[in-house]
Parts: sequence; C-alpha cells; structure tokens
Amino acid sequence: MRPVARVTAALALLLSLPVAIAVAGPRPATSDDARPVLSMRDVFELEWASDPQISPDGTRIVYVRNFNDVMSDRARSNLWLIDLATGEQRPLTSGANNNSSPRFSPDGTRLAWVSTQEGGAQIWVRWMDTGQAAAITHLTRSPGALTWSPDGRWLSFSMFVPAERKGIGANVPKPPRGAQWAAAPRVITKLQYRADGAGYLPDGFNHLFLVPAEGGSPRQLTDGEFNHFAHAWAPDGEAIVLSANRHEDWQYDPADSEIYELTVATGEIRPLTSRHGPDQAPQVSPDGTRILFTGHDERYQGYQRTRLYVMARDGSGVRELLPEFDRSVQGARFSADGDSIWFQFTDHGRIAVASVSAAGGAEPTVHSDRLGGLSLGRPYAAGQFSLSRDGKAAITFSRPDRPADVAVVEGGESRVLTALNDDLLGYRSLGAMEEIWWNSSADGRRIQGWLVTPPDFDPSQKYPLLLEIHGGPFAAYGPHFAAEIQLYAAAGYVVLYANPRGSTSYGEQFGNLIHHAYPGQDFDDLMSGVDAVIARGFVDPERLFVTGGSGGGVLTAWIVGHTDRFAAAVSQKPVINWYSFVLTADSTPFFYKYWFPGLPWEHTEHYMQRSPIQYAGNVSTPTMLITGERDYRTPISETEQFYTALQLRRVPSAMVRIPEASHGIASRPSQMLQKVAHVLAWFERYPRRGAAAEGS
Repeated sequence: MRPVARVTAALALLLSLPVAIAVAGPRPATSDDARPVLSMRDVFELEWASDPQISPDGTRIVYVRNFNDVMSDRARSNLWLIDLATGEQRPLTSGANNNSSPRFSPDGTRLAWVSTQEGGAQIWVRWMDTGQAAAITHLTRSPGALTWSPDGRWLSFSMFVPAERKGIGANVPKPPRGAQWAAAPRVITKLQYRADGAGYLPDGFNHLFLVPAEGGSPRQLTDGEFNHFAHAWAPDGEAIVLSANRHEDWQYDPADSEIYELTVATGEIRPLTSRHGPDQAPQVSPDGTRILFTGHDERYQGYQRTRLYVMARDGSGVRELLPEFDRSVQGARFSADGDSIWFQFTDHGRIAVASVSAAGGAEPTVHSDRLGGLSLGRPYAAGQFSLSRDGKAAITFSRPDRPADVAVVEGGESRVLTALNDDLLGYRSLGAMEEIWWNSSADGRRIQGWLVTPPDFDPSQKYPLLLEIHGGPFAAYGPHFAAEIQLYAAAGYVVLYANPRGSTSYGEQFGNLIHHAYPGQDFDDLMSGVDAVIARGFVDPERLFVTGGSGGGVLTAWIVGHTDRFAAAVSQKPVINWYSFVLTADSTPFFYKYWFPGLPWEHTEHYMQRSPIQYAGNVSTPTMLITGERDYRTPISETEQFYTALQLRRVPSAMVRIPEASHGIASRPSQMLQKVAHVLAWFERYPRRGAAAEGS
C-alpha cells in the first residue's frame, strides 16, 4: 500500500499546482532577440478569420472574426466587412456573442447570418445600403445551412425537429403531491443514442425550412424519420437539391446518402442517385441543366477519397470529372458561367483552391495553395473559400506563424487583407518551422513532417524532443500555425509533428496502408522520424517525449507498449481497447464496418492484437492520460482501463479528467491551457529516460 499511497499523494499535489508550472520549463523567460515568447495567457488574445464570403460582384468580403473571451472562457465571433478597392475594414456586429454563416443575397444588396446576440440563435438580415439589420426569425432551435433563393425572396435553412419520445410502456405510479422521487429513467431504443459534443441525443431529425427574407413564419419542407443535410437551389427557384439518407436502414449504414430533388411548392421529393455510397454537397449549374456533387462508391475502406461528379438535372449521365486525381475534393461549386468548377483539396498537408473544366478531360488549375489556419490548437489542414461572379476567391490564408487571415485570390495571386494578430505575435518570438522528410524503417517509404525549434534555438546545444502525433487517424497536419505547438517550443522543446502512413493528402493508397492494420507500421514511420531528428545532432536522445490526441493518443499508448526510449508520455483521449471502443463510441455503425473486418465478437483476436491494452504489460514509461469526462467519441472508460492497468503494474502514471469536456478538449480556451500545462508538468517530472520523478 505504501508505494501506491506515495504515488497518489504526489499526483494529488501535482494536479493541484497552478497552470503557471507549465511555463517554467527548460527555457529562458525571453528569446535571444529580447521579445517574450508566447505565453499561455496569450491564447486569449489570439484572433482568427473564418468563413470569408465575397460579394457576388467581387467588391467586398464579409468574414467571421473569432476571438477568445477571457471572462466567459468561450470562443466568440463577430462579422467584419472589407472593401477590396480601398482595403478599409469595419465591424458589422460587435459584442461577446456569436455571429456566423454570413451569406450575401444573390444581388449583393443584403446579408443574412445567424446570431446569438439576443439569446437563442436567430437568422438576421442586413440591408447593405443603409446598414439597417433585424432578426427575421423567432426560432426555438438553432438554424444551419443558411441559403438564399435565386430571387432573394426566401431563405432556406436546416433545423432539428423534435419527435415524440417512444417509451416501452412501463407503468410507473405517480408520486404523491409534494413527494421527491428519483428522476425518471432515460429509455433508449435507437442505435446511436449520444454524440460527442452534443451529449445524449433527443428524439427527432434534421429538416429543411423556408422563411421569407423579410421575416415571417418558417415552413417545413421535409418530413419523415430521416436527417437532411446540405442543399442548394435550382436557378428557377422552383426546386431544391439536397443530400439525405432516406433508406430504411440508415441507422446501420449511415454513409449511404443520395441526392434528391425537392419541389418547393408541393414538398414532393424524388431521388436522383441510387448507388451505394455517400452522395453529398450538391450544386446546380447556373443554367439549371446540371448538378455537381461529391462522393464515392462504397468499399468500406478506412480512407476513401472524395470524388467529383457531374450529372444531368434528372440524375442521368453521371460522370466523374477527375478520375485520376488522387486527392479528396471539398467545397465544389460552379463558376458564374458554368464552364468551370472550383474546389479545394489538401496535398502534402497544404490546402489548395483549384478549378477544372466542367466538361472534364483537363487537369485542375491551382489558384492558391495557402488556405488553412482554422485549427487554433493543433496544425490540422483546414481552410475555406468562396467565389464571386467575376472569378475572385476569398480564402482563409495560412502562415506558419499566424492563425487564419483573409486573402483575395485573383489571377493566381493572393493578396492578404488582414493582419489580425500582428499586434500580438509581431511582438512575440515564435518557434521556427522547417519541413523535413525521411525514409521509414518499415519499407523505405518517404514520410513528411515538420520541425519547430525553440525561439532561442542554438544548433550547437542539446534539446529535449517532443513528438506530437495527430488524430484521425485519417487526417493531416500541415505547415500551419498551432498554439499548442508554439507553447511547447516556448517551453524549450524541439517539436516534431508528422503525417505517417494513413494520413490524408498523400493519395488513397497511402491513406489505406493502415486499413485494418492500425496502429502498425505508422509506429515505424514515427520512430524513423525521431531517429532522423536525433541524427541532426541537437537533440538529446535521453530526453525524448511523446504526446498526441485521439488517434495520436492511440499511437502514444501503442508506442510506450513497444519501446522504452521515451522519458515520459502523455496519451490524450485515446482508444485503449478496440473491442470496448466499438461498442461504446458514438459512431458504432461506422467504426466496426470501416476500421475492422467485422463485429468484435466475430474477430476478437484481430481487435485485441491492435489494442494498446494488449501490451500494457510491456510499459515502463511514465505515462499520463488526459480525457474529457464527456468524451463520447473515445469514452473516458478507455482512459480508465489503461490507467488502471499501469497502476496495477506500479508504472508511474496519472489520469487527468477534464470536467465537462467532450472529445474536443480544447473547445474552451482554458481547457486547451489545462491540457498543455499538464503535458509540460508531466514531462518536467520525468526529464530524462529512467529518471525518478523530480520535485513534488
């Protein structure tokens, strides 16, 4: 009992220490150029742009300007307007609320958006000539997918519609007046009953609605026990095309969506596609004769690239536009003349906006590869763009040393219009980023990564190395600003992050190298990257550290079960036991079908051989686990299993439970700081391989 008691007491003291412990790492207070490094409190001062919408005539851009409110500990957002001719900027909304989804009317005279400035989320409209604005709805639930009709008279949107709760007929007597009985039980009869970030799901479905642009009563356009997703208007305003999964077995095959056409006047809906697989994001050509959409034929692979299709308005003549283009397509839309299609894709971690002839048979033309900057905490590849009638594009512009700004792309040139963080980051010394490549020890395959060095980096010195692993696992990091990476560098660590096999943006074959084999040789990819950095001579091989979240948490737990080369590890929101994960995660019908050969009780050995818990007996590395207590994607029961296993073996270990946090731990600024602070505190306790805990 005594060793356990000592560990418990030390852990209690560690977790009670203030966040400031993490900024007292192995770095000086300032860099060599005397500017201070990025601090944790600075995270509350960061701003980032999103959803830039260019006006139809290409003269103005409205974008969402996001910031972290230190008092409410929430991300907030306002709308700002940029005049492209003068560069003048001005706010359209203000205050510590959320304003999102700005959309210009087809003639550019009005702007619609969703705002919480008066409490619940409502649709607002602004008349651009006078600046007058008003809420045009009084909704009881939040609207989404806001879209103007072609004539500007209507706004369509999606909204959740509750359904009557279906019980099982239990006849419980009513309590006497004034009695305080226990709360009624929650009766669940559906397959997916909770979702990460949303909690336990109420009964009901997502439907489309129509409301007059001048305000009035919304009219529900769709019905049935199905969810309806992205939609677009036909140019004549008489029909809407939409994506939905209206199959009877939609609960068990959730990705099998189709494109439908809905007649606005009658509500009649008919399918335009019928293949097995996701058909989504429809858009109608300006002349109303064609529909473009994205999707793929279902093969139940872990990664399947999203392809670009065009078909006739009646659903006939489906053809793929870029059959040899080995990257996933997003955000596709027609140009104003209908002759080309614009879209974005990610290649080697960088996001590009490109166009291709709507007739097909040509290679895409890349207009800019600088989209990104939307992931504030970690360097994920995420960006957005919009298109004007004259062929200009507004983009979220990415730089390694800044979160997203707004830029306009014209004639293949990008002109940056904002500098949202120069007032802060212009006076901070940041870690420098370098792209690196190496050969994997598994098979010689080339692997891409990025190295971020401390602000005061001196290659003649020896530094600790922190390997940071992305989640997904079918996702991609890139050369984008990330507050967490910069905070690690500010604390004196050389940070390596990479895209091992299974990452997206390298083609379908590379992504599926981990199909039914994850984790596996991606471990070798990462260890080879660590070796490549050590070979440069400025990393101390006795001071190696590893962390990662979600899929990165899986790999972190896998790593400590397969090597003892790291001084300490922090596994964030991991999966530890694939058998239990598949039966408790929020997307069970997806995970077992795409990531495994079948149901867990039919393939128990396969599930367990890929589970980090199978190798817990090998772990000697001091390991901390961090997970949100409301994480329904990788439930905290996964973390509890590994923590208990390590405790039983008396491996130095800690479990950090973030109250009220879902899978996206860093969705609140202070929770991002809690995560980073505990990662750094743990690494500082075990500064060298084989070292006992330092301090209390």
